[in-house]
Amino acid sequence: MAGRARRALILVENLSVPLDRRVWQESVALRQAGWEVHVICPKGTKQDREAEAVIDGVHIHRYPLRAATGGPLGFVQEYGSALWHTFRIARRLGPFHVVHGCNPPDLFFLVALAMRWRGTRFVFDQHDLVPELYLSRFGRGRDLLYRAVLLAERLTYRLARVVIATNESYRQIALTRGGKRPEDVFVVRSAPVVERFHQVPPDESARRGKPYLLCYLGVMGPQDGVDYALRSLARLRDEHGRTDWHAVFVGGGDTFDAMVALSRELGLGDCVEFTGRIPDEDLMRYLSTADVCLSPDPLNPLNDVSTMNKVMEYMAMSRPIVSFELREARVSAGEAALYAPANDESEFAKLIARLLDDPEERRRMGEIGRERVAGPLSWEHSRTALLAAYEAAVRRR
Repeated sequence: MAGRARRALILVENLSVPLDRRVWQESVALRQAGWEVHVICPKGTKQDREAEAVIDGVHIHRYPLRAATGGPLGFVQEYGSALWHTFRIARRLGPFHVVHGCNPPDLFFLVALAMRWRGTRFVFDQHDLVPELYLSRFGRGRDLLYRAVLLAERLTYRLARVVIATNESYRQIALTRGGKRPEDVFVVRSAPVVERFHQVPPDESARRGKPYLLCYLGVMGPQDGVDYALRSLARLRDEHGRTDWHAVFVGGGDTFDAMVALSRELGLGDCVEFTGRIPDEDLMRYLSTADVCLSPDPLNPLNDVSTMNKVMEYMAMSRPIVSFELREARVSAGEAALYAPANDESEFAKLIARLLDDPEERRRMGEIGRERVAGPLSWEHSRTALLAAYEAAVRRR
């Protein structure tokens, strides 16, 4: 590969690109730094449907993928199909200086291993702690599949020239469980594009005739706590007598239908709205109108140490947040959120009521959040760390 522009191959399985905002930010940053960037990812369901695309100079290669259904074996089938397509496309694209694997799953080291004889270096971008994800999602304990997941992570760490961690908690795990050297682990935080998240005039019709609007934005999976949010809203009604609000839940996921059903079981059908995934202009309209935003992720082995994208996006829109007490939630939001004791739905409801009654506190918290994402948590800091990680990956030792 001597004499050619440096080439990077980014692999991602759980979202299409550019829908995956973190991967897209990384791709564009590398392209602007002079890298030739190729991304292999699945096709989206409603967008990112083309098999091949070049956007802002980034080459995107997409494959069809059926999302997992059922338990762990469904994910084994999904990941097996994704890995086969990824190998197939990567073989066609030729040699790369860097293979950049974004988990889950912790299997992309196999693609880098197949290219290693040509001098390819592997960068592990750890979006999730898959062993903790397994424990939090399936509740099966440390069974045989858990041990297989742990082995895949161990092999991924071992092959990685450098590791990119999303926060300091993940970095510590890379240093301890992963056995990586401190100089080989870089923190590249997920950060919203501040220009994308911009205020628009509030849309009073979104409140459905109520004084206040509550908003949830994000994935709806078993570990994401939408059920906690719904039960908290039922307590807001029953324990505090509050019916002066409308709530909108934006996003989709494995438990979307179950959450719609739960809202009806709780008698919330008239005051809770599920939109599914929506265009950015509609998202900005809801977030610009929202009085309080919800981050109901319960305490579990994964959530406690993970940075929630929705928290960063709420702050980018200057919205006050109610969250459960989680280690990395506090690191991200600081005083831009109020924190209920872990998994305590009554206290979560109480904090919502408190913010609804205090417009000055809502304004103050919103300003704090916006300052954090525009300053110390901004993408510009992460972009610098990303480019430093790549330089470390290709540097001769």
